[in-house]
Amino acid sequence: MASYGIIENFKTKKNPSFLGKAAALAPLLNRHPVRPTRLVEITETHQVVQSEWQVGETEGRRHDVTVRTCGELEDLERRKLKKGDRVTLDFGNHQVGYVSFHVQATGSHFDAPAYIRMKFAEIPCEILEDSSDYHGWISKSWIQEEYLHLDFLPATVKLPRRYAFRYMLIEVLDTSPKYALKISEPVCEYVSAVEMDSVPPLHSGDALLDQIDRVGLKTLMNCTQMVFEDGVKRDRRLWLGDLRLQALANYCTFRNYDMVKRCLYLFAGETFEDGRIGACFFHEPEPCVDDTYLMDYALLFVPTLFDYYEASGDLETLQELYPLAMRQIDICLAALDKAHLVVDKGEDFWCFLDWGEGLNKQAGAQAVLIYSIHCGIRMARVLGDEERAASLSRENEALKKAAVQAFWDEDLKLFVSGQERQVSWASQVWMILAQVFDRETNRKLIHRTRQKNPRIHMVTPYMYHHYIDALIRCDERELALEEIKRYWGGMIRDGADTFWELYDPDNKYESPYGSCMVNSYCHAWSCTPSYFVRKFGLR
Repeated sequence: MASYGIIENFKTKKNPSFLGKAAALAPLLNRHPVRPTRLVEITETHQVVQSEWQVGETEGRRHDVTVRTCGELEDLERRKLKKGDRVTLDFGNHQVGYVSFHVQATGSHFDAPAYIRMKFAEIPCEILEDSSDYHGWISKSWIQEEYLHLDFLPATVKLPRRYAFRYMLIEVLDTSPKYALKISEPVCEYVSAVEMDSVPPLHSGDALLDQIDRVGLKTLMNCTQMVFEDGVKRDRRLWLGDLRLQALANYCTFRNYDMVKRCLYLFAGETFEDGRIGACFFHEPEPCVDDTYLMDYALLFVPTLFDYYEASGDLETLQELYPLAMRQIDICLAALDKAHLVVDKGEDFWCFLDWGEGLNKQAGAQAVLIYSIHCGIRMARVLGDEERAASLSRENEALKKAAVQAFWDEDLKLFVSGQERQVSWASQVWMILAQVFDRETNRKLIHRTRQKNPRIHMVTPYMYHHYIDALIRCDERELALEEIKRYWGGMIRDGADTFWELYDPDNKYESPYGSCMVNSYCHAWSCTPSYFVRKFGLR
């Protein structure tokens, strides 16, 4: 299930010039103080046990909760907190930044250190989770929980770590019988490389659609830091698949072209030794490519680069990174079998597509290769490389023919994947995006998929983005709008003020990690409703 690789004696190839260009494009973060809006009490309504995803003996759990106002911010200073007392602050909506607050002792005498616990939550149920119950495959160090000893009071506590949260709990684990704590001046220094005021509000005439757009903008803004981060609670790094979708939304909203350019040069600045682009990149403490390779992510560098050129007109960057983009296609073409097919590697995580239990990715990977070659052909023609464009066109026709022969089931009128001939949403959607068939045939295919509703369904907003894209390419804009309002609107109805990493309307407690405690509830690949409604005028 894990989506990472560990390569012994991992060797890379650096391009100091590219890394230098990326460094020169580093943004200055905007900083704004944000204060809590109220004090709340979060209580459990009942507990739901998730059974679909399991890791060892750990089952993902998530609470249905009630959030009740129990005081205004002014009431905080009047509270005297003793051992066992707790207070939860609501910052109004999702924040990313650095927290500080003032603590003083009140009573007889401060004669022992104060011992407090702090917990930060993106959604209310995280406050109720017990981190000791977590045993999933992603490190529990991502859980936002801190224990502090305060040896001297009064003191201003400035937490050095950046947090992603809406709710902040402070619990007094111990003081001494002689004193209590008073907490005042809580503030979060919110940070982002972009400003919400730079984007004109959407006035569609549809209140839900306008709200979806605002939440999409907030999601993208929170994730626009020193790079386009995927999630600001977890993983806080640059993933290529996320970058592509963030960039598309960015072109229609904040228009921070330098951020996209910086991220492209980071990926180009250090690659695997053979020229493969890594699936993700760490920009600090030093720029470093991760030793995880995902075929589809590497291929999507091609459309990400070409989208950037079309949005910005930056021909110089296109020319400079063109050879690396073509290298990603060449690597995948060299790995095809004799039937001109991507090799089915089963459970090995060589391709992402989506979190979907049991999802076979052979057909989807073939489609991503075709899709990326389409962009490669257009890129080659822009740069006058007609020989390369012709060569890629021949390859693409061979790939499409092979895909139909191997994966199209004439009886089902659907694409299948792998030796088990699995039918999934991902295979149909990506084959539509790859334009293996003409538009009218693709339109019939998307409707047949909706009618059949394959058991291997879509789990992430990342996959839903491609589904919406496929609907638009099939001239089904009204249906695309309906699905945006159903899916992303569903998150809002379930309390989202930023969009989540995973959302399955049929299983709202889904997590591929063993627990919802490490799910990300402000995740970049979820921001693209703003792209669709603004780019295509969906109303």
